[in-house]
Amino acid sequence: MLYHHLMPHPLNADLHCHSTVSDGTLSPEALAERAKVRGVELWALTDHDEIGGQERAAAAAHALALPYLTGVEISVSFAGKTVHIVGLGFDPRNDMLRHGLEQTRGGRGQRAREMADQLARAGIVGAYEGALKYVGNPELISRTHFARYLVEAGVCADTNEVFRRFLTEGKPGFVPHRWASLHDAVQWIVGAGGMAVIAHPARYGFTPNEEYALFLEFKGHGGQGVEVVTGSHTAAEAQTYAAMAREFGLLASRGSDFHSPTESRLDLGALDPLPEGLTPVWEALADRVLH
Repeated sequence: MLYHHLMPHPLNADLHCHSTVSDGTLSPEALAERAKVRGVELWALTDHDEIGGQERAAAAAHALALPYLTGVEISVSFAGKTVHIVGLGFDPRNDMLRHGLEQTRGGRGQRAREMADQLARAGIVGAYEGALKYVGNPELISRTHFARYLVEAGVCADTNEVFRRFLTEGKPGFVPHRWASLHDAVQWIVGAGGMAVIAHPARYGFTPNEEYALFLEFKGHGGQGVEVVTGSHTAAEAQTYAAMAREFGLLASRGSDFHSPTESRLDLGALDPLPEGLTPVWEALADRVLH
């Protein structure tokens, strides 16, 4: 115990969160400040299908002496479900990545109008206009914005209830979106010099065969990492995906998936450490960290 202070300190990296540029409630600058105050030692902003906040996030992190990795969370369709792929450490000026994300965002407006039409038929009028009040970027109107409006309107007590009653498959208000393919998303990230990471894998509800196929295909396309510790994983799930990381030779990431001080399960910087015996993504991305 005498030499306990010489033990390496596990890095408090938080490599998954959202700002007002997508569906978070805080600005990139406010997130950087919150991350720093809460002890985050390496941070990434990963807005949905959008890198418009990257310059602001990097500048704010630099001003706070908070090491930063560029980030994005891309929605892909796989086995009939929406899966999220996080990109880290890429060049945000890369044309292929920028164009790919633009195409992916393109369908959200039409989808939002269809969602509003379905909600109107269920007796909830004005949902599109209501959701728009919560949107920082109209190109990125999403289910979360509708959920916030339905809470404000008194239809539901909280956003979890909105999703349960209206915005999941088979409920009035759910409209599927045709996202990018897994191949495209990984290629955009890797082509821009970044690393692709499977986000919060426990959330998708895949069968063991589907999940195995996801990991196999992801790795085959050039994907390199998986989120093991996240705001939505239990301790047991973290161990499950630590084992998957070892089996597939993937690097391990951790991120809170923080959206809002009032909505998120976990705050920035509050994650458990990675399980033993894993190689963290940030070791492979050391040369891309912005100081």
